[in-house]
Amino acid sequence: MPEMPIRYVDPVFRPPSEAQSLILPVTDGCSWNQCTFCEMYTAPQKKFRARSEDEVLAMIRRCGETFGPDRVRRVFLADGDALVLPTHRLLRILEAIAEHLPSVQRVSSYCLARNLKRKSVDDLVQLRQAGLQMAYLGAETGDDTVFERVNKGETYASTRDALIKLGEAGIRRSVMILNGLGGVRFSEQHAENSARLANETQPEYLATLVVGFPQGEERFRERFPDFEPLDQPGLFREMRRFIGALELEDTVFRSDHASNWLVLKGRLDRDKDRLLAQLDAAIADPAGAPLRPEWMRGL
Repeated sequence: MPEMPIRYVDPVFRPPSEAQSLILPVTDGCSWNQCTFCEMYTAPQKKFRARSEDEVLAMIRRCGETFGPDRVRRVFLADGDALVLPTHRLLRILEAIAEHLPSVQRVSSYCLARNLKRKSVDDLVQLRQAGLQMAYLGAETGDDTVFERVNKGETYASTRDALIKLGEAGIRRSVMILNGLGGVRFSEQHAENSARLANETQPEYLATLVVGFPQGEERFRERFPDFEPLDQPGLFREMRRFIGALELEDTVFRSDHASNWLVLKGRLDRDKDRLLAQLDAAIADPAGAPLRPEWMRGL
């Protein structure tokens, strides 16, 4: 059996839309890794470190030798926030992808808002011109109280500024909001301020997941001891408030992740009334709604 061209450290994560992409780890773990709701990079082997440039460039070269010049169309830079790397290192990585995997049409990455403070719009333009086309930014919320309660390390302003900077550079933005993250107490302001964040930044893609704790809530409740989770109708009502407050011009919206009971898809603003009608029907008659069975849900 031929040697794998890439060294992975399990578990490996990527957005659902990157299912057909070559996953290329340029870092291990997440440079922040303090969000109390996130369990993705808490395993000991996922402690944050930047991969050496020599290793990354060698992996790209081996991928070109293994897969050939025409097979790979998309590359996702892993792990949690590849954009923490300096611009000059990212440019060399993108240049190597263009050289050894010339059929690649899109490179994408997760992105922490905090990591863009050290990058100018010109830096990001250079990265886009070198091949970085998409950034996935987990905003989670647009509410400063919820940001603080879940130890996100961000604010409405820092998240907005990062999204605007990406947009000015021409990098497409996919923004994720966590349905239910504020619990019962902060549900209304979580929905309204998350919509305000989307309205002010007009991302190209917007998605929602339902917050969950497969490994338990102990870590989460250290900073949010009075968290009261929303029940299914409460999640639907919060989603209705969120979508109802959106004023988007041309954003692809998806609420089809496995964590969601009710699958919603559309383009906003065009499909807003239909999405609200679907939510109204699910709120009025959950038993008659096309909901995902519990056994099919997960993170």
